[in-house]
Amino acid sequence: MTAADSKDIVLAFSGGLDTSFCVPYLQEQGWQVHTVFADTGGVSAEERATIEARAAELGAASHVTIDGGAALWNDFVKPFVWAGEGYQGQYPLLVSDRYLIVDAALARAKALGTNAIAHGCTGMGNDQVRFDLAVKSQGQYRIVAPIREIQKEHTQTRAYEQAYLEDRGFAVRAKQKAYTINENLLGLTMSGGEIDSWEAPGDGARGWCARREQWPAEAMEVSLRFAQGQAVALDGQVLAGEKILAKLNTMFAQYGVGRGMYTGDTTIGLKGRIVFEAPGLIALLTAHRALEEAVLSKQQNRFKPEVARKWVELVYEGFYHDPIKADLEAFLASSQRMVNGEVVLRTHGGRVDAVAVRSAHILNSKGATYAQSADWGVEEAEGFIKLFGMSSTLWAGVNAQR
Repeated sequence: MTAADSKDIVLAFSGGLDTSFCVPYLQEQGWQVHTVFADTGGVSAEERATIEARAAELGAASHVTIDGGAALWNDFVKPFVWAGEGYQGQYPLLVSDRYLIVDAALARAKALGTNAIAHGCTGMGNDQVRFDLAVKSQGQYRIVAPIREIQKEHTQTRAYEQAYLEDRGFAVRAKQKAYTINENLLGLTMSGGEIDSWEAPGDGARGWCARREQWPAEAMEVSLRFAQGQAVALDGQVLAGEKILAKLNTMFAQYGVGRGMYTGDTTIGLKGRIVFEAPGLIALLTAHRALEEAVLSKQQNRFKPEVARKWVELVYEGFYHDPIKADLEAFLASSQRMVNGEVVLRTHGGRVDAVAVRSAHILNSKGATYAQSADWGVEEAEGFIKLFGMSSTLWAGVNAQR
């Protein structure tokens, strides 16, 4: 039997409402459903066990959990921090673990000898594009998307999914009824309910970040050390990147750092509104930018955001495997050669600031300090200004009497 003839199908599984629905739905279509959970660091050991138990409860033919934290750090976090730009200037691409989930599902399909892949993405969002393009760019696979299929007949898909599961004896957790929740090492996103209606998020629309009244009274300071643009140590302790980000999530979440709302232009053209929380990633981006601004040349600092915005758009819209992404990453990596040093971050709650930067590569002039002292004279300054503004002053002079 060839892979194309197999009745085994690999489902990217998170244990949420959508992927829980997919298991019995696919089974009733004649598939043997094998679930894969790619643990990219956003869930506790208890939640991980709950996901595994959920797969067993739903009757999955097999279930595997893949540790994806290291891959997520190396393949996404490093170039994203190097880029330093959010999508539309705001959103820190928190669902980019989708590409690592696809890789885990494809590896499982290969082991099972099947070419059938399933996911729980809706037909209204961006994730369907990311999943499908990531699969198609890596081989000939059959993609099954149950949520897209039921949308042909059911407009209120989440209510239908919930009823479908409950009719078959499977309970649905309360939070899953109200919101679509995604968690991973990068952060947490929530949509659905009042969020989709452009109303104020309800009390249940919270994840990691502490409320204002829960913030510690004392300010917190942490230091991050970077080598070639990559965080390598936290408060003097050398750690793997994914461990640093996990610790930053815990430390800054208690101060409510990294929580926001944003409305974005989605890949398919709809407006998408979400609540997001990314305490560690926002802290990491803040520290990296402070160091980078001090050590890159003026022209590097001016040009790099253009490359960064294109890289972010590619990843957001599903072109994770397009060759231009690797081309852009080659530039980003080159720009980080001298991004070495230490940054001290401070938070009193709600926001984080880089309060100190230490590096042997800071572009200091030994004879001059901005707005304080200079090792050039008045004539040199006036001559520079005259030549620098020549075009504008000529235009004004030539056209003053016309």
